[in-house]
Amino acid sequence: MQLSVVIPVKNEADNIVPLVDEVEAALDGRLDFEVIVIDDGSTDATAEQLRAAKARLPRLRLIRHVANRGQSAGVWTGVKRARGEWIATLDGDGQNDPADLPAMWARLADEPRPDMVAGHRVVRRDTASKKIASRLANRIRSSLLKDETPDSGCGIKIFRRDLFLELPYFDHMHRFLPALARRHGARVISVAVNHRPRGAGRSNYTNFGRLKAGLLDLIGVWWLIRRARLPIDAREET
Repeated sequence: MQLSVVIPVKNEADNIVPLVDEVEAALDGRLDFEVIVIDDGSTDATAEQLRAAKARLPRLRLIRHVANRGQSAGVWTGVKRARGEWIATLDGDGQNDPADLPAMWARLADEPRPDMVAGHRVVRRDTASKKIASRLANRIRSSLLKDETPDSGCGIKIFRRDLFLELPYFDHMHRFLPALARRHGARVISVAVNHRPRGAGRSNYTNFGRLKAGLLDLIGVWWLIRRARLPIDAREET
């Protein structure tokens, strides 16, 4: 299988099935793919909506966390269970546009071939406070980590499954995937993608909560990068 689309969700009953339908419309006939939705301890009708949709969406797989474990845990579960050589991730609120996936996939034909294609939300469809917080966080992250990625927190990405499984896992790691991949010697490119207003419901994060966790994680990732001594150039002699 070429691609597994991994979508972690919590309490997105009104958004997730339309999003899966959009993924199907974007990729059907183009790739051999599957869609894996990880229900991260939802307390609404998310699981029921997905179960009902499975009857007409044979590529859809539903995996449930018994309790909420966070978005990074959802991505990790999905990648571990994936059958595809490559992974695409999307946020479950509908703000990432699945129509961007074919163009992102096409960039994998670039030379030298990238190991990760990261989305860059040039025009943000968020509240003013969220835009300001995100802009500030990106500037601090970029200056400290030197990851050459303008929008590390964008949820839409495509990357090699085997690469992800070699990265160090920690809570909130999904926000630092480009930096972690570069630390591992991978090639990461960024491409402009569409960004849409959130569908129904409200975000599971607050600006303060995201900032508090982000600063602690940033220090940890900075330490990891500083301590990287991976033998990526090792060759076996015959």
